[in-house]
Amino acid sequence: MATVYKNLLSNDVATTRTLLNEAIPITGTIVSGTYDDLNIRNYAHGMFQSVYDYPILSSSANHIFDLTYGYSAKYDDTAHSMNSKKLNIYNQMAQVLVGYSLTGSVLRFDRDGDLTGGDKLEACVFINYARLLTKDEIKKGSYTLTLKNDGAPGTVTIGDYGAANEYRVNSPAGEYGILYTASSPIVPGSGVGLIYYQAGIAVLTASTDIIENALLYTGSVAAVGGNPWNISGTCDDMRHIWQNNFFNNTTELNSTIYFCRVNNNEFNYSSNPTYLSGSRINVKQTRDSNPVSYITTVGLYSADNELLAVAKVSEPLKKDPTNEMTLRVRLDY
Repeated sequence: MATVYKNLLSNDVATTRTLLNEAIPITGTIVSGTYDDLNIRNYAHGMFQSVYDYPILSSSANHIFDLTYGYSAKYDDTAHSMNSKKLNIYNQMAQVLVGYSLTGSVLRFDRDGDLTGGDKLEACVFINYARLLTKDEIKKGSYTLTLKNDGAPGTVTIGDYGAANEYRVNSPAGEYGILYTASSPIVPGSGVGLIYYQAGIAVLTASTDIIENALLYTGSVAAVGGNPWNISGTCDDMRHIWQNNFFNNTTELNSTIYFCRVNNNEFNYSSNPTYLSGSRINVKQTRDSNPVSYITTVGLYSADNELLAVAKVSEPLKKDPTNEMTLRVRLDY
């Protein structure tokens, strides 16, 4: 325990914020190929489907995302399969991601994100990525999803093109960008979905020709308003056209840096009982020698001298009245 303390002044403390990014690829072989759906978990309630990176019975399996499907009251029809659950899913996601109007009604997903009217996303496939993958958020401008476009030759690539410089902030869930197809990126009104960066959720409309064609190969989303399939069937179709998905996640690292400055006339003595023998300093060679100490640890204390954090140096630092030093201590959180 220290017996001598030194106060840190405002110019001895600095704060920094660092964003660390990691590349996340999710290939179609994982989502619908390699494991013959042994990495897929369906539930008795049938409201969503979970995808893992290994067969779910494996101890190495990690949950990577959930898939579900829902629509707004525009398609409300008790003749539809799982009608009430599809309505509930859409409303739940809209409550969390879009919010409420001034009159208290749930707002619908908006194609261009301005929430002032215009074209709405009435029927949507929701991809809820696990926090294991997204960390603190998805990096803006890094998201792409390639689907097999079975309604036409080739593939369809969807991305948040231009979102690194322009994104929306009017969501209660944080920042989000508009998803466009690679063939018409950043064309106003041509968005095919939304990507919510902090929430880690992608919303794809199932009511535009491009996405509808991509899901059309078993007919599960054909004529969205009369979708006869259950939610799990739609999720299966979405997985089976999944070719490649890529984004960078972001970990926000906040740091406080303390500059512990040791002047020439400070900390030249030790409070260790072995430092003295009687009244003599053991490390002094002669009576006229300078006192010497070896710094091995830095302790950060509260205002009432309670030890809060300890930092160790890689090797003892020799300190005597002829030298000075600054020890840089960083706390990450």
